[in-house]
Amino acid sequence: MPEPDDLIIVGAGGLGRETAQAVTAMDGWRLLGFADDDFDKHGTAVDGVPVLGGAEETAKAREARLVVCTASPRDPAVRRRLVRRLGLPARRYATLVHPSAWVAPSSHVGAGSVVLAQTVLTASVRVGAHVAIMPHVTLTHDDQVEDFVTIASGVRLGGGVRVGFGAYLGAGALVREGVSIGAGALIGMGSVVLRDVPPGEVWAGSPARRLRPAPVRVFRKESG
Repeated sequence: MPEPDDLIIVGAGGLGRETAQAVTAMDGWRLLGFADDDFDKHGTAVDGVPVLGGAEETAKAREARLVVCTASPRDPAVRRRLVRRLGLPARRYATLVHPSAWVAPSSHVGAGSVVLAQTVLTASVRVGAHVAIMPHVTLTHDDQVEDFVTIASGVRLGGGVRVGFGAYLGAGALVREGVSIGAGALIGMGSVVLRDVPPGEVWAGSPARRLRPAPVRVFRKESG
């Protein structure tokens, strides 16, 4: 049996902690610890996992693979900015899929992305780089999820949905088949999205409607 690959999770907040627990169920990885910019966490342990140091110095001092696990509806661009700061090639990033998730052979999940428990990608789904998919998400045929998207728990997308770069879909949101969610858009939890959402807007409700501009403007950048 081959030796497991060393892994560092960048970010010791909620998503990072969930990812660390998921890694315990995966073969092929040896979790070294977290990297986090909160100095007060350095040298401590979070859920039994050591915090090794800051993001940049830890990532660049070791040859481990990485996943960047930062996410916030108040700042949907936080993960993209951190990946850009690190400036590492795509080969350094791991792709993590919980063993209880099901990814169809015709589907693809990009580098640096995390797919948590009980998620389903049914057929010809394309998930980009550095995407965070929480538990119990359903992505159906021909969905396209671009880089740096965050999909919270319980989201369900109909067939042929396109989710633009850096968008954030809140827990339990439902999106009708064929709808497009624009880059940097934020969809409120429990929303029912029946029509296209323009880039950079906050939509919520059932049916979802525009509330205001998104809190942070997201620009398309190469994921590295």
